[in-house]
Amino acid sequence: MAAEGGRESPALWAEVRALLPSAEEGLTLALSGEVEDCVLPLLRRARALLYGAAGQPGAAAALERLSDVLRDYSWEKLNVGPWREVGKGWRQVYAYGCLFGALAEVAAGRPLERAVRLCDLGLLMGAAVLDNALARLVRALQPHLPLPRAPPRRPARAQNNVGYLAQHQLFDQIPELKEDISIPDYCCLGEGEEDDITINAWFGPGGTISPLHQDPQQNFLAQVFGRKYIRLCSPQDSENLYPHESQILHNTSQVDVEDPDLDKFPNFTKASFQSCILMPGQILFIPVKYWHYVRSLELSFSVSFWWS
Repeated sequence: MAAEGGRESPALWAEVRALLPSAEEGLTLALSGEVEDCVLPLLRRARALLYGAAGQPGAAAALERLSDVLRDYSWEKLNVGPWREVGKGWRQVYAYGCLFGALAEVAAGRPLERAVRLCDLGLLMGAAVLDNALARLVRALQPHLPLPRAPPRRPARAQNNVGYLAQHQLFDQIPELKEDISIPDYCCLGEGEEDDITINAWFGPGGTISPLHQDPQQNFLAQVFGRKYIRLCSPQDSENLYPHESQILHNTSQVDVEDPDLDKFPNFTKASFQSCILMPGQILFIPVKYWHYVRSLELSFSVSFWWS
């Protein structure tokens, strides 16, 4: 496939194309898990467009459409249950969909912001493919991005639309980040192996909240930067915390901890709590099944370690 537009497209496309195997057979489309039979033909068709349709008009548009199908189809599979149960094969399909979509954007000679965004989505939600091709593609595109404009100054006010990266297996998706953390030695006191420890990232601005809930494993919550307000309650008080009756949310309380509706939940006043502010560099041990409520007091990054 050749670049289809833009004054700088041919040179940039050549730079990007050099990141991929020189021959179609080198792009193996290897998956580390089972996926549905209809997926592999879509991947092969996208690969054929990338390698075998050089100079054909509309090739970039066709590749873009295929990448949309791959992402939409695999996105559904990524969101049907707990993240740890999502097959790695489906995460790789999503990564390929993002890779093909980003390449189609570059080949079409469009502004590169969308291509970089697709790479970011693939890195966050997908799994590494082709020797981490998405990360290498981002590094190649970044020097070609326009310089960002300074945002206009506005009076400080509360933000209604707040993003929160919560309970996210960031270190599985970007393994390089895992080199910056170490697993607490206490986790070795458990019965499982180190590979059984679930490591999650929590990143968001002040005001982000994890409602009162309990987890099925022991938990070490390590605070990297920022502060968090935390309330703990024994599982012996579960009846006073009004867990949801549905199976999906049975481990989560219906009560707003800091503004409880005592007419609706009168026994909430009977529950005994312990509170603390978790500071940067501190680790809090949350025993299995202990109820905990967490609110970020400022921009915050935390790492949790779940172990048996």
